[in-house]
Amino acid sequence: MRELISLQRYATFVLVAILAVICFFVGFWVPWVFVFFAIFAGLTALGIHDVRQTRHAVLRNYPVLGHIRFFFEKIRPEIRQYLIESDQDEQPFSREQRSLVYQRAKGAEDKRPFGSHELVYEAGYSWLTHSVQPTHLEDTDFRVMVGGSKCKQPYSASLYNISAMSFGSLSANAISALNQGARIGGFAHDTGEGGISRYHREGGGDLIYEIGSGYFGCRNHDGTFNPEKFAQQAADDQVKMIELKLSQGAKPGHGGMLPAAKITPEIAEARDIPMGVDCVSPAAHSAFSNPMELMQFLGQLRDLSGGKPVGFKLCIGHRREFMCMVKAMLETGIIPDFIVVDGTEGGTGAAPLEFANHVGMPMVEGLTFVHNTLRGAGIRHEVKIGAAGKIVSAFDIARALSLGADWCNSARGYMFAIGCIQAQACHTNHCPVGVTTQDPLRQKALNVQNKSQRVARFHANTLKALGEMAGAAGLDDPCGFLPYHFMTRRGDGQMTEAADVYTYLREGFLLDDGEDNPIYRERWARANPRSFAPPEAQQQMAAQ
Repeated sequence: MRELISLQRYATFVLVAILAVICFFVGFWVPWVFVFFAIFAGLTALGIHDVRQTRHAVLRNYPVLGHIRFFFEKIRPEIRQYLIESDQDEQPFSREQRSLVYQRAKGAEDKRPFGSHELVYEAGYSWLTHSVQPTHLEDTDFRVMVGGSKCKQPYSASLYNISAMSFGSLSANAISALNQGARIGGFAHDTGEGGISRYHREGGGDLIYEIGSGYFGCRNHDGTFNPEKFAQQAADDQVKMIELKLSQGAKPGHGGMLPAAKITPEIAEARDIPMGVDCVSPAAHSAFSNPMELMQFLGQLRDLSGGKPVGFKLCIGHRREFMCMVKAMLETGIIPDFIVVDGTEGGTGAAPLEFANHVGMPMVEGLTFVHNTLRGAGIRHEVKIGAAGKIVSAFDIARALSLGADWCNSARGYMFAIGCIQAQACHTNHCPVGVTTQDPLRQKALNVQNKSQRVARFHANTLKALGEMAGAAGLDDPCGFLPYHFMTRRGDGQMTEAADVYTYLREGFLLDDGEDNPIYRERWARANPRSFAPPEAQQQMAAQ
């Protein structure tokens, strides 16, 4: 039945082929029918070409019918405003953003005539301030060294890497294309919590090994953490950093389950799980239960990995809880090499609507809070910060860097580069372009060699654009972006400098008796390095 449903996408192609045959024989009795034969024969030839070509996954999966989409793309200048306005209400990324990625991935011209769009007059519009003495950055392979004083194998990371997307959520061909693209472009590919698959290894690209609450690839049969299996995974030269996932931007505080029916032998191999059993990712970790244990676990991961950079990813929820972690860092002396701040605007194919829209802190606010808390604790210089959450363009990267990020990750941007059209069918296994499906026929439409080149081009062209923006601001390096480089139009029509809203707070202010920044100080006073629970709950437990 599944195969029959999968083949329905060829229905149009099969129909025109049948009509061509019918018209051919009828034409001997009714000559004018040969006109229709010529039409249907041409469409049949077009369908054959669509199935054989490797550039467009949509046409391979939907021969003949897929040309309707490209037809509307051709005429989009006439319907552009309607499409953009309607898209923004229903799609997580606008058609304009997707178009930018497609152009850069294909190496096509991304310049536009007629200047800026009308959004410059709307509240919330942001822009970069430029210099009358711009610079020119020849080398745009921008990098940051990740690894603190206790890291034995620091990693020179690109400023723009592939964010966490698991094998199983993405198809084998999608993982292969992303990883090979990362190898070609010299940047990192986060494995997602689904473990390291054979397709990650075959690609040869640098890996950030993400460990979630299911400990996939390094677990015991009961789902608990297995140190020996982790050490074996982390010893691979391809693994450059270890990332412990505390929460995910699109559904923080929520676990997940992969039904047994969707588990293939390859997924079971990557995750180290049995076939025929539902695969559960708990909401919370079992390896630790309080901030001190979390830091000790990070220290264990660092030791087991041979001193590779170790950090964690989270979407900020209770701000006091993050301060509990920072206090535990100070008390244990175990300081992570990096922290990735994920925003609630991050994407996923399996989040409840309420979580996707209303749980978790947006990336900008979360990034600012993490950056300033580390500054206040006097350890910002020891911890690198990655930012993730709807970062697609060079402007997005530049703004995140100005707010305190050291590098950025993107999931959806690189998905666009390998052909994602936001059909929003990720959870159905019927992705029309073979990106988020385990259907072997559908994913076969995604040509790995072609798409991997697009991934590398998208990365290179985006960093080139970032270099041009840094040069326009008069900088020698995009890491020099600061909040004052950006302006925003307020609701009252006035403009404000980002530095007035997203201020860099004073180094070490949380460790002295000053009176500045009372909001931070109040939460810092309530933070306990030995418990994530609020003081009120701790008092109640003590009374009982």
